[in-house]
Amino acid sequence: MAIKLENVGIAVRDIEEAISFFTDLGLTVAGRDIISGEWADTAVDLDGNHARIAILQTPDGAGQLELFEYLHPDAIETEPTLPNEIGMHRVAFSVDDIDAALEIAARHGCHPLRGVANYRDVYRLTYLRGPSGIIVMLAQDLTKG
Repeated sequence: MAIKLENVGIAVRDIEEAISFFTDLGLTVAGRDIISGEWADTAVDLDGNHARIAILQTPDGAGQLELFEYLHPDAIETEPTLPNEIGMHRVAFSVDDIDAALEIAARHGCHPLRGVANYRDVYRLTYLRGPSGIIVMLAQDLTKG
């Protein structure tokens, strides 16, 4: 059986804020829609499911995020996920210049949780809280000139 990762879905408080953050980092909007109806209720097991969605594409075409903002039922606020919690952990991106990526993130009020780490002189990497508390990992491969 063939299998292919299609996207990672993330519920957000404000879809426009999340789109702005991820497009400033270099992703592009591949599509947007408003979904509702019996098929949507069945797919995600929520009666009256009604949401704004956006598909964001990485520049290399290999990855996608599906962002969704629930219109109904109301979104449920939870505490931000901690790095050691079981479940959906983070979304990670390779970047050519982590300092430039962090400058972009800072314009959105997003900063490293602690700092930028150096992993064996192979990667510089950091975790930060993106829109809606999403943990985003940014990593720069130091072996690529």
